[in-house]
Amino acid sequence: MRPVVDRTSDLRRTDILLFCTLRNERIRLPWFLDFYRRIGVNHFFFVDNDSGDGGREYLAQQPDVSLWTTKASYARSRFGVDWLNLLLRRHAHGHWALTVDVDEFLVYPFSDTRPLRALTDWLDTCAIRSLGAMMVDMYPKGRIADARYAEGQDPLEIASWFDGGNYQISRNPDLRNLWIQGGPRARMFFADAPSKAPALNKVPLVKWHRNYAYVSSTHMLLPRGLNQVYDSGGGEKASGCLLHAKFIDTFEGKTAEESQRQQHYGREYAAYDTQPVLWTRWSEQYVNWRQLEMLGLMSKGNWA
Repeated sequence: MRPVVDRTSDLRRTDILLFCTLRNERIRLPWFLDFYRRIGVNHFFFVDNDSGDGGREYLAQQPDVSLWTTKASYARSRFGVDWLNLLLRRHAHGHWALTVDVDEFLVYPFSDTRPLRALTDWLDTCAIRSLGAMMVDMYPKGRIADARYAEGQDPLEIASWFDGGNYQISRNPDLRNLWIQGGPRARMFFADAPSKAPALNKVPLVKWHRNYAYVSSTHMLLPRGLNQVYDSGGGEKASGCLLHAKFIDTFEGKTAEESQRQQHYGREYAAYDTQPVLWTRWSEQYVNWRQLEMLGLMSKGNWA
C-alpha cells in the first residue's frame, strides 16, 4: 500500500474522520463525498484497490482526502480490513472514526436536523465509545438494471424502497456483537440457505484508540466491549442505519467484475448472477430516520 496523496498533516485533534476502501467507483464519489461533508466529516481516508476508472485521480484532487493505493489481493487483506486497520491505527487515535463502504449512507437519530458532531459530542458526554448501525438494503421499484444512476445524484432517488421486516437477530456470546440477517438479499438470493445471507449488523462509528481493530469488516471489533451496542437490561441504546444503495444499474457490471476477480465472499456474488425485481407489495418507501425508528430498525435511545 503506497500513498498517492497524504494530507494528514492538516488534521486537527477534533476532526471526524472517514475510512473507506474502493475499486472502480468513480461515478459514486461526488455524491458520497458531498453527503458525508454535509453531515460533518472533516477528512477522508481512502484505500484504492487498483481502480482503472479515474476514481483515484479524482480523489487525489480533493482537498480533504488522503489516499493510498494497492494492487494487492482484497481477499488476502481480509476484504480490506487489514488496510483500514493500519490507517486507523496510525491516524485515528483519539478521533471519532466512521468506517463505511462507498455505497453506504449513515442515518442516525435527528440526522435531518443535527450534524454528526452533535451525535459524537453526546456519545462523549455519555462515555459511549461506539455506535451500532443496521445495514438496510435499498432497491428500486422495478428492475435493478432500469434504475439509471447519474454521477452526482442521490442514489436514494432511484432506490428508495426497503424491507421493513423479515430480519433475524441473535447474539454472538464470544465477541458480544449482534448478528442480523434478512431483508431482500436473504429472501431473494439466499432463500434456500438463509443462514448464509450477508450480515447486516455493523459498528461503523467508533471513538478510536490505536489498540482497537476491526475483526470482520465493520461487523465486529476488538476489544469486544465495543460490540455491545445494545442494552442488555431490556432498554434501548441509540443506534443508526446504514442505507445500502448497492442495487442500482451499476450493480450488474460490478457483479460480473467481482465474480470474475473472486475477491469477495464467493457464495454472495455467485448468488447475484440473477437479478430479480426486489420490490414487493410489502416494501416500504424510505421517508426519514423516524420511519426507521418506528419500524424498530434503529433507536434514539435516551438522546433527546
